[in-house]
Amino acid sequence: MTQPTRILAFAGSARKDSFNKQLIRIAARGAEQAGVPCSVIDLRDYTLPVYDADLEEQDGLPEPARKLRELFAAHQGLLISAPEHNSSISALLKNTIDWVTRSPDAKPDISCFRGKWCALLAASPGSLGGLRGLVTVRSLLGNIGVTVLPHQLAVPQAHKAFGPDGELIDEAQRKRAEEVGAELARVLRKLSAA
Repeated sequence: MTQPTRILAFAGSARKDSFNKQLIRIAARGAEQAGVPCSVIDLRDYTLPVYDADLEEQDGLPEPARKLRELFAAHQGLLISAPEHNSSISALLKNTIDWVTRSPDAKPDISCFRGKWCALLAASPGSLGGLRGLVTVRSLLGNIGVTVLPHQLAVPQAHKAFGPDGELIDEAQRKRAEEVGAELARVLRKLSAA
C-alpha cells in the first residue's frame, strides 16, 4: 500500500518566538488548504549534540536523530523556513541534516532525503529576508537528492512583518507564504497521481 502524501514542515531555528517558526505555520496552512496534510515540528523538541563521528561510533545514533529519520522517511515533502546566520545556514538546521543523513549503523545514508520535494522560506530582520542563507540550503539539499522548487519566499524586516498573533501583517505577503506551501502540495499531489 502506498503511503498517503504528507509534508514535514519545520523551521531551522530553536528560538521560541522565531520569525521562521511563525512563517512555517503560515506556509503549512497553505499546503493543507491545497489538500496535503502537514506535520509541523519544532526542532527544539529533538535536541541533538553537534555531529561528531567519534561520538556516533561510541554511542550510536542519538534517539532524537532516530525519531527525525522516521519522520523524514514518512513524509514525501519538506517545507523549511531557514533563518540566515552570517549569510549562511543556521547551525541547528545543518546539524539536523547531518544527523538525519546518518544510518543506525554509523554510515552515511541519504535515503531519508533522496526523492523528496522541498519548498523554502526565510524570515530575517535584515533587508534581504534571509535570501543569502537560502542559497546554501538549496545547494545542500540538492546535493543529497532533494528537488527544491524554484519558487521561494524571503521576508525582510521580519521584526516588523509579523503581528502579535504570529500572522504576517501584509496580506499580499501572507498569501505569498501560503502559496509556497500550496505549490509544494500541488506538485506532490500530481506526483502521487502519476
